Amino acid sequence: MNETTEFPLAPGSFKGESREVDAGACFDWLQQGWAMFLVNPGIWIGSTVLLLIILMAISIVPFFGQIAAHLLVPLFGAGMVQLCRHMSGDEPPQIGDLFAGFRHNAGPLVMVGVFFAAGVFGLAFIAFLLISGGVFGGAVTGRVAGFGIALGGVMLAGLLVTVLSVPIIMATWFAPALVFFHDMKPAAAMRASFDAGAKNWLAMVIFGVFLVVALFFAMLPLGLGLLLLLPIFSGAVYASYRDIFVGV
Repeated sequence: MNETTEFPLAPGSFKGESREVDAGACFDWLQQGWAMFLVNPGIWIGSTVLLLIILMAISIVPFFGQIAAHLLVPLFGAGMVQLCRHMSGDEPPQIGDLFAGFRHNAGPLVMVGVFFAAGVFGLAFIAFLLISGGVFGGAVTGRVAGFGIALGGVMLAGLLVTVLSVPIIMATWFAPALVFFHDMKPAAAMRASFDAGAKNWLAMVIFGVFLVVALFFAMLPLGLGLLLLLPIFSGAVYASYRDIFVGV
């Protein structure tokens, strides 16, 4: 044999394999998210304020601003998980970490954003058609029956949007971290993210319910609660990524 083996052996390429965790793991993720926030609250609040200002400034532009904001979500998501990595490691975190996704794998992250934006606006269009169709049908039918038709259109739109949003969220939940940290292709990262969410659907549902409730209360005092919620949520997402994916 002429082949020689060099040591140390090079690690195998990351394939996006995931494992199943207990449903209660979501509470551990939230606890770790809170712990990461306490490491450096100043950096977290500064990064969150900067992120919100940027997204609000972009969203001011009619229609195209909304599209651009959704396209940039994975890039800023990569920046937030990079902050989490530095918070949990030896490297000092910086507000500039928020833009890490613009410096590394920006193209693939934008492609994840394209899928996310297409899904969001597609769902909005479906909801518009159902609601407007119900309202029009109600106006043609009459008072009592018409109100029932209009209300049915609204309820059907809400149900369909809720159901169809699940695969979009599952496919984009871990995708920014997989693209940014492991150089995975966008389609492979979204597929791995979806598979991980499907394996751990109960933990993800509990986490999602907690997030919706927390978001409601965070928005009450002029949205100031987002300064706390976004860092904790980002830390919890990073913790769930570290917990679910094998070999990270």
